Amino acid sequence: MSSAVVNGLAGAGGGIIAQIITYPLQTVNTRQQTERSAKKRKPGSGATDTSALFQLLQLIQTEGWGGLYSGLKPSLIGTAASQGIYYYFYQILKNKVENIAVARGKKGLGDGTVGMLSWLGIAAVAGSINVLLTNPIWVLVTRMQTHTQAERKILESKKDLLLKEISRAHSLEVSILKDRLVKLESEKPHPYGTLQAIQEVYHESGIRGFWKGLVPTLIMVCNPSIQFMIYETLAKCLQSKGSGKQLPKRNLTAMEVFLLGAIAKLGATVVTYPLLVVKSRLQAKQEIGRNVMSIYTGPIDAIIKMVRYEGFHGFYKGMGTKVVQSVFAASVLFMVKEELVKLAVLLVARSRTMLLTTSKKR
Repeated sequence: MSSAVVNGLAGAGGGIIAQIITYPLQTVNTRQQTERSAKKRKPGSGATDTSALFQLLQLIQTEGWGGLYSGLKPSLIGTAASQGIYYYFYQILKNKVENIAVARGKKGLGDGTVGMLSWLGIAAVAGSINVLLTNPIWVLVTRMQTHTQAERKILESKKDLLLKEISRAHSLEVSILKDRLVKLESEKPHPYGTLQAIQEVYHESGIRGFWKGLVPTLIMVCNPSIQFMIYETLAKCLQSKGSGKQLPKRNLTAMEVFLLGAIAKLGATVVTYPLLVVKSRLQAKQEIGRNVMSIYTGPIDAIIKMVRYEGFHGFYKGMGTKVVQSVFAASVLFMVKEELVKLAVLLVARSRTMLLTTSKKR
């Protein structure tokens, strides 16, 4: 089995475990990102962002534990596919670039190691391939995570319109309108599964709808690129520390990998978070609130409207939640992935030893 296949499978396994552990925080964060609110007119006025813990408890109270895991099934499929694809192509490119660096080193060109810009390029190419292939899955996941929130906003806007009609209506019409209001208040968000999400996206925008948010998502490729650049650079420093030039580089411990993954993801998330918010807004249901500030025709329109109606604060909604979720998820992913790779290498080595022993006995 090639190193690319091993790393691809290990990346998929690590991604699934990290996703299951941190998914409730991801659901809350997606809702924070897609929540529209007008910018504050005066310093200190208006409502502040609700804490992630409060939103978690509120979500459990209103939607039950299942609400925390809305869209988990397609998310796990997406995670396994995206991590598998990413690590597979990343490892192929990494092997080629490392071989080129070693060959150049033997000719006296460079020190035989891969530089920071090369790591950045490798991660960017692997990330772009991943995005193009898996974007439809993440569109569905975002829809499923924000469905209940969107439905509630639509019901609220309908109630507001009815209340305005009641205030202007004649006495004979008031009772009829009040009956409609009672029925509306008793309505609850409809059940929403993967098939419904697929039908809704296709009905709204056709096939193109499954690639909504592609432009900011492709730009977001710089997130894992920055993450892997930081990770590989720090890992290189740690592996070289205490090892002489003639000695092989030491393997990193699980805790070292965990901490390096956390540091790398923290740096990448802080830099690229506004793009993540724009992507989530584009992929979520556009009818939230049913007003001009809530409907986006594309990434540029989304950015302009967010600046106009929400201010620059809107680009950082839920960032605290995202930092906790993504840093912890990345740390778990890196640690589990590396341990799975070590396990695969060990199993391959043992199988080869057993084959050699068997052949000698014969």
